[in-house]
Amino acid sequence: MPQATAVQSSIQEVRENLQRIKQRARRDIEKIADPKAQALLETTAEVIQGLEKAFTDYEAKSEPAWR
Repeated sequence: MPQATAVQSSIQEVRENLQRIKQRARRDIEKIADPKAQALLETTAEVIQGLEKAFTDYEAKSEPAWR
C-alpha cells in the first residue's frame, strides 16, 4: 500500500471513530441525570468537533501547519 493511501485510510478510520464517539456522547447526555456528567459528555463532543475540524484542515491544507 503506497504511503499516501495508508495515510488517507488511517485518517478516514480515525475520523469515523471520532464521529461515532461524538454521536454517542451527545446521545448519552439525554440518558443521564447527573449535570456534571452531562457537561463532561458535552465537552467531550465539543473537543471531538475541534479534532474533526483539524482533520478537515489537514486534508484541505488550509492551515499553515499543514502546508
